[in-house]
Amino acid sequence: MENPQAEEDGDFSPIKLDGNNLPEYAILSHTWSTDGDEVTFEDLMKGTGKGKSGYKKITFCAKQTELDGLKYFWVDTCCINKADFTELAEAINSMFRWYRGAARCYVYLSDVPDSKDSKSTIESAFPNSRWFKRGWTLQELIAPSSVQFFSRDGELLGDKKLREQQIHQITGIAIESLRGHPLSHFSVAERLSWAARRDTKIEEDAAYCQLGIFDIHMPLIYGEGRSKALDRLLRKIQKSSNARSRLPTDVPWITPLGNNITKMAITGLGRIEKVQMFPEEM
Repeated sequence: MENPQAEEDGDFSPIKLDGNNLPEYAILSHTWSTDGDEVTFEDLMKGTGKGKSGYKKITFCAKQTELDGLKYFWVDTCCINKADFTELAEAINSMFRWYRGAARCYVYLSDVPDSKDSKSTIESAFPNSRWFKRGWTLQELIAPSSVQFFSRDGELLGDKKLREQQIHQITGIAIESLRGHPLSHFSVAERLSWAARRDTKIEEDAAYCQLGIFDIHMPLIYGEGRSKALDRLLRKIQKSSNARSRLPTDVPWITPLGNNITKMAITGLGRIEKVQMFPEEM
């Protein structure tokens, strides 16, 4: 696990930490900017990237980490060497665990308030933030015990506990899940529904962003397409010991067909509709 550490000159250098004996660390949750605007692992290694708009998020995270008395922090844009596919695959399959293990999770809402709307306020912009619509931020909301929200200017807007009712209304995620109840207590269908209206920039990530939600691992095959990635995810879920509970049929996208078979249509995840057959005893 690579973590950036602030240098005396204000730059950051990556520090590799032992995954079996991690010190307390903070972690950043955010939405990615346009390609080329985010600070990459290569930028961090070369000491470049200060001119990119994404550098503001890293300096914010470093400052907040220091204020909270922590020494290390982790940011996905620059702490994963995406040129190393093995490292990328390990990171994606470990992401839920890394967020869950963080002492603090800082959610940086770059569109709160909306800079394009002169009438936008923090409270009017908060429920409409694109952060609530992205696939990867689902596990980043659920996994950590401490989740704090910040405006684009770094103002603290409260935490997950304070805003849990509002977050539940925005996302449809069960309050008990937001409070840290084991995800195995929630049905497969309910957990799938949490991601149904979320989008991902890369189509296969519609499946990969849910690995931690179901406590499963699977190889990454970028280029296989969204449909095949979701197929593999659902097959993995079906085989998982965590998926033994029966799928409910009281939600609009699950229709019983009889003969001990349930037809489950997952609508969303980039406006793709997918149908998968499950035995009712799941």
